[in-house]
Amino acid sequence: MTIFFIVFILHWYLSLFSQTFFLHRYAAHSMFRMNAFWEKFFYFFTWITQGSSYLSPYAYGILHRLHHAFTDTENDPHSPSYTKGLFPLMWKTKQIYGDINSDKFPVDDKFMKNLPMWRSFDRFVSSFGIRIAWGVIYFLFYLAFATQWWMWLLFPITCLMGPVHGAIINYFAHKYGYRNFEMEDTSKNFLPVDVLMMGESYHNNHHKLLARPNFGVRWFEIDPTYPIIRLLNLMHVIRLNKEPVS
Repeated sequence: MTIFFIVFILHWYLSLFSQTFFLHRYAAHSMFRMNAFWEKFFYFFTWITQGSSYLSPYAYGILHRLHHAFTDTENDPHSPSYTKGLFPLMWKTKQIYGDINSDKFPVDDKFMKNLPMWRSFDRFVSSFGIRIAWGVIYFLFYLAFATQWWMWLLFPITCLMGPVHGAIINYFAHKYGYRNFEMEDTSKNFLPVDVLMMGESYHNNHHKLLARPNFGVRWFEIDPTYPIIRLLNLMHVIRLNKEPVS
């Protein structure tokens, strides 16, 4: 049981780091730069950590930029104000993401600037066969280490880790929480101390300060991802922008 939960928690946070660091802060918002080697490295890292739920940095970047441009309007790809219920919201997001990833969704050029692009890799790791292979790996792990029946209830989360992380913020952080900044949208800070979502739950802060790599604003709002970003900047893995751009 101990091994099971250690692996599940590691998977949760490593997958979440890939999403908040590489997909969100890098691909969608260009909060820092990295060279071609490290970009490819984090493509692989995102694939290994997200596994069957791998999200293309290219498609995620466009999807997220659309969310900010059209927040809480009918053109928002995932607004709980227009799509009622968590699972319908997840399904709508999946459909729009899939259309973007397969180049079937019309996208204005302004949403495609400075996006990381490795489309051949995206197509390969997003293929049905590769996703099923990850599912088999997860199934064998559960078969070996899930010692209680109720542990299998976590299996869908393991298989859908990336979309689950997105849904928590896209749904709950637009319905519940507190606000530091009054805005026209419904964004909220879902957690006052974000030990669950590595800074992503400070959603109201992020909507107000799009280019700020530290999502925490008040003294108790600790963004666990930001010290890692600072460390990677000191190690010259990335370069934080002197004047951040959104």
